[in-house]
Amino acid sequence: MSAWEALKPGGFVFDPEGAGFPAGTDSFVLAAFARIKRGQSVLDLGSGSGLLGLLLLQREPTLHVAGIELRPEAVEKADETAAKNGLEDRLKTILGDIAEADTLIPAGAFDLCLSNPPYFPAGSGKAAATGARQLSRGEGKCTPETLSAAAARALRWGGHFYLVHRPERLADLICALRADRLEPKELALVRARPGADPSLILIDAVRGGKSGLKLRDLTLKNADGSETDVYRRAYFRSES
Repeated sequence: MSAWEALKPGGFVFDPEGAGFPAGTDSFVLAAFARIKRGQSVLDLGSGSGLLGLLLLQREPTLHVAGIELRPEAVEKADETAAKNGLEDRLKTILGDIAEADTLIPAGAFDLCLSNPPYFPAGSGKAAATGARQLSRGEGKCTPETLSAAAARALRWGGHFYLVHRPERLADLICALRADRLEPKELALVRARPGADPSLILIDAVRGGKSGLKLRDLTLKNADGSETDVYRRAYFRSES
């Protein structure tokens, strides 16, 4: 039986186990990294149980968030999440494959696109062998090229694509994004503690943007193990 938790006191509730794949820090830091404005339309590629959309709506309740998700059980959980929070008109999930996004969404309809995709190439040895974790960890058809093509189709000119991934995939990601005229404008290296190697990267790419990349360094915990402002904001422990 699901044990639903609140994102913050009095806030929206979510199932931390999702639909077979637990909520991770990567989703929380990606949602905090995205710059959102009132009334924007958002697309979540590979939306799972709808956590990313819920995190954004907790920050800006006027958003309209659509998700594309391959697993029926995850779509069911996303719909349940929307219903539990009274967000049926703002958090909607489409059952489908992002490789076929051109048949699922209208072109240029979204202001923002986000994705927390599977990180590991098929056969890399790091993807789970079977089941939900395999689809969530092993990229299969959800390659950088597939992601960038879907985002480029979805976004209006000047729209932003926010993406979280592993540092070792950076070259692949930038090549794929630029091939679809999604120009990387900001890159954040996410570290668990000061001096640690980056464990995640966050990318903000703009459709049709000009070249010019800013670099940021985000650290989640201080050397003594206490939470940084970055971590506190991601987990709604700070209003800044």
